[in-house]
Amino acid sequence: MSKDNTYRILLAAGGTGGHVYPAIAIADALRDTGRNVELCFVGTRNRMEWIAVPKAGYNIEDVWISGFHRRLTLKNLAFPLKLGTSIAQSYKIIRKFKPDAVVCCGGYVAGPIGWVAAKAGVPLVLQEQNSYPGVTNRLLAKHATLIFTAFDAAKDHFPEEKVVLCGNPTRKTLMAKPGKQAYEFFGFREDLPTVLILGGSGGAQTLNMAVAENIDTLHNEMGLQIIWQCGPKYLTDVQEIINPESYERLRLYHFIDAMPYAYGSADVVVTRAGASICAELLITGKPSVLVPSPNVAGDHQTKNAKAMVEGGAAVMLRDKHARSTLPVQLKELLADPKKLETMREAALNMARPDAANTIARQVLGMIDEKKQENG
Repeated sequence: MSKDNTYRILLAAGGTGGHVYPAIAIADALRDTGRNVELCFVGTRNRMEWIAVPKAGYNIEDVWISGFHRRLTLKNLAFPLKLGTSIAQSYKIIRKFKPDAVVCCGGYVAGPIGWVAAKAGVPLVLQEQNSYPGVTNRLLAKHATLIFTAFDAAKDHFPEEKVVLCGNPTRKTLMAKPGKQAYEFFGFREDLPTVLILGGSGGAQTLNMAVAENIDTLHNEMGLQIIWQCGPKYLTDVQEIINPESYERLRLYHFIDAMPYAYGSADVVVTRAGASICAELLITGKPSVLVPSPNVAGDHQTKNAKAMVEGGAAVMLRDKHARSTLPVQLKELLADPKKLETMREAALNMARPDAANTIARQVLGMIDEKKQENG
């Protein structure tokens, strides 16, 4: 632990935007406290954090790790080697950086770095985005000093005395109100309804098929302006099903960097119900149609979606019904401006815009206490 007035904090997050962007939001909040903070990330080279973290202005170190597949597969043969290598790499990173705290936001990469931090006596902090925690955070919980959660239900899976309910950290840039610039960015008109389709950072096949199969209805019959993030691995498939150039009000992307503009121009967002996206919908006050993925641990996306629906901020479609009922659901919502306004207000009322700042303050306070204990 550093003896001077510097706070050295290591953040681990990987795999998806649902883990990486909350970690970046926490890093931003730590940087903006005005304290002398040194930050470094840990991730893997072949996942999105390797691009997103440097783009956000932070250094990142890599470890060689991936998940263990539950079904029989040859990929599991390399897992023991990867695990051993990642633990050795984690020891090296911690010896080199000498962190005052390690903050783990989920993903396989958080496992070895969090375990090594605990063994090395470095205070461990967890941030859990979902109502049903991921396996990495569940395993690390007994070693953690603080555990920040976004949903009250998550406390049932952690030592209660360590849990702080504060919401999911979101990118500060999303709080901007771009106004006309959002429409100009996409070449859209302000007087036409705009729908934003998001499948998470990797895309979602069900949503892609629901839009592709109904594109004529959505674009031609309903007159929608459509911003569609289909995901990198699905872009070619989508382009083989439809010709994007045939739809003048369609903007198709494999990934969207300009999210403030995307949210800023959207009247309704159609998306999976990952915790980070749900937090973004709340903070931006966007009515949403949530289609929970059925292929996630503990069915946590359905739990996330139900919380949004009960709060009045969203409607939910089952994955198996999305392709047949998406146009009907959108038509009903867009035909009822009063309901959309009620959903906007409900979303903003449910939002926790100070989550990242709360985590930053408590992490620095924890480090201060540890430094005082150590003299």
